[in-house]
Amino acid sequence: MKKYPLLFTFLLGTLFSYAQNQTQPEQTLSKAEMEAHLRFLASDDLKGRRTGEPGNDIAAAYIAAQLAAYGYQSLPGAEGYFQPVPLEKIQPPVSSFLQIGKTALEPGKNFLILGGGAVDVETQAVFAGQGWVDEAAGHDDYKGLDVKGKIVFVLPGTPEGSEPGIIFRAMKTKPRLAEARGAVALIELYRMSFPWGMFSRYFGQESLQIASKEASSQITYGWLKEPDKTLIESIQNNKKTKVKISSSGLRRKALQVRNVAGVLPGADPQLKEEYILLSAHFDHVGTGVGPEASADTIYNGARDNGMGTVALLAAAKSLALQPPARSVIILAVNAEEVGLLGSQYYAENPLLPLDKTVFNLNTDGAGYNDTTVVAIVGHGRTGADAAVEQATQSFGLGVFPNPAPEQNLFDRSDNVSFARKGIPALCFSPGATGFDEEIGKYYHQTADNPESVNFDYLQRFCQAFALTARHLANTRDSLFWKAGDKYEKAGKALYNR
Repeated sequence: MKKYPLLFTFLLGTLFSYAQNQTQPEQTLSKAEMEAHLRFLASDDLKGRRTGEPGNDIAAAYIAAQLAAYGYQSLPGAEGYFQPVPLEKIQPPVSSFLQIGKTALEPGKNFLILGGGAVDVETQAVFAGQGWVDEAAGHDDYKGLDVKGKIVFVLPGTPEGSEPGIIFRAMKTKPRLAEARGAVALIELYRMSFPWGMFSRYFGQESLQIASKEASSQITYGWLKEPDKTLIESIQNNKKTKVKISSSGLRRKALQVRNVAGVLPGADPQLKEEYILLSAHFDHVGTGVGPEASADTIYNGARDNGMGTVALLAAAKSLALQPPARSVIILAVNAEEVGLLGSQYYAENPLLPLDKTVFNLNTDGAGYNDTTVVAIVGHGRTGADAAVEQATQSFGLGVFPNPAPEQNLFDRSDNVSFARKGIPALCFSPGATGFDEEIGKYYHQTADNPESVNFDYLQRFCQAFALTARHLANTRDSLFWKAGDKYEKAGKALYNR
């Protein structure tokens, strides 16, 4: 008789374990499967998954095949599981020249031409503040200035501020403002905190941008790093200064790439009309030139963002095994490494309504230096913290909130494309507690191969991400921005709150 209570306890424990597995399919995600995904996506055969190259297309096809196998539906307006993203490949001018007064500047070292067709002109310079116009706010830096046929010099940024993100977003608008007023060229003065060398290497090489339906601006657009502070004093003081500029013009070529997307209908009759958007970028930086002929030249991107892509597939599988209350969009975005272009394109051209998309859970990272935690970029900014913490604890992981705040990481990954539209968002990242030697050893390095990854940690990371997604898709709690967040206003406008 004494054995029956023990038998009952055993059966109860077995039933509890069974029930737990039924409510948490994330427990069934195996290390072997996660490893297999990563070894394929970060293999040498894919040549670093650079946007626009064959390895990138193979990765997209692989992700789409997984979504099909898991039973995801294609999204309205997509081509199967693909959202075409029209890009332009832009190559810098073959030749360029800039002379201010009697001072000739050296291309690359002191100035860069970033836009415009061929030009060869000598004319007067005009200083126009930040070169910004906001009619609604009554702000016009061109008021009272005659810039027709002249070269305009401006400071970076807008009245909103001079943070790098603001500066970069204004780069498309400023040349159009100057062109509309008849200027022949626009030159921004380099006044940013990070080194000119980083800026010139990034913008001075071949680049990609989203193709615009509007005609490309033909005004010559460049940036100047003054060799000394006196060079443009006369221009800023509105003294007549002659400037000569010439450029062979940028070369443009159309390029079509693809995001990968699928949707899983929710199980709740009411909540299924709302969407949780799960995202990760699958592109990386491709190949480079090694220091020796025998050196590894393939940047496999196992950490950035192979791990995130595998976590996205893990969530897609586990959620399909037991659909949550809300519907789930799986979005593998392209062209993150060249400016968040894939996520920006989806945010501007959504396949499902943004005002029905209640949260974006993004996963991306530079690597890890602590396998006991996940790093949550955006922790404390939305109502998602409890869901994240419960999920990570289920797999023995802690939360490291907002690593390296000086890096402004929230605005440097795909989550920001959705946050700017008002969608509450965060980035679920491998356990980086800061940028140190361990991170630098692999971040955008050829050493970032699958063989270097801790696969036990990869499994727990993927399981925790998948369970976080499940909690968010099931919760009745508000996931909205915390009061005072800089994206709260956009959120209120999006959801009519």
